[in-house]
Amino acid sequence: MVAVLRVTTRNARFQQWEALLSNRTKRQRGGEFLVQGVRPIRMAIQLGWQVRQVLYNADAHLSTWAHETLDATRATKVAVAGELMFELGGKMDDAPELLAIVAMPDDDLSRIPTSPDILAVVFDRPTSPGNIGTLIRSADAFGASGVIVTGHAADVYDPKSVRASTGSLFSVPVVRVPSHRPVLDWVETIRVDGVDVRVVGTDEHGEAQATEYDFTQPTLMLVGNETTGLSSAWRDACDHLVRIPMAGMASSLNAATAGSVVLYETARQRATKERA
Repeated sequence: MVAVLRVTTRNARFQQWEALLSNRTKRQRGGEFLVQGVRPIRMAIQLGWQVRQVLYNADAHLSTWAHETLDATRATKVAVAGELMFELGGKMDDAPELLAIVAMPDDDLSRIPTSPDILAVVFDRPTSPGNIGTLIRSADAFGASGVIVTGHAADVYDPKSVRASTGSLFSVPVVRVPSHRPVLDWVETIRVDGVDVRVVGTDEHGEAQATEYDFTQPTLMLVGNETTGLSSAWRDACDHLVRIPMAGMASSLNAATAGSVVLYETARQRATKERA
């Protein structure tokens, strides 16, 4: 394995990488983001994402995994000084062996499969990138077709979101949409094709408990903003609002946690129906 490039100082190229960690505008302008962690990098490569560059720690004795990963991708390899890898790696204790610069896919709702049993998730105006990553991870775990992030929201490709997804960002289609309207138009096209998708919002004052609602139907599940919940536009679009049965003194759950609970209930109901 031969490095095409070598970076040992905080030059312009390093500054471009560094900007990907904190500057959403530059991520969007360049159409790329920085990926940290063994599993996310492995999944990005295995699932065919466009990996533009793989940075490797020039001062470390690389593991078998690192060598195999470098050999498995046609991306440009860059040898980077250990201290610079430490700055880019996001860890407090050690510099990573590898980092990857990956191209963003198009924000196109057609990326989400529309099968007769579709289960897609909308996260409305989330403010926490960690919550976005967590919900993506749960969507992957419980069999959702895709995740849609709507409105003025935290960035799906923020390093905190990518890390929190633990690689599921590369497994589940995630699409950013500026408002509810394009999503509802997309839902209408699915309905015209004969799939009666139900738009179901999660809300602590929902008319039915999530355990009482039939999630075996084709479903677009909505999760609201962490502080204000669903927007009025999304509330008006809902066919149903469901709530999570709760005990104790807590009145509500973290948005990503609430979404994960309902996704689990959906998976449970669908598995039960398949066994019946």
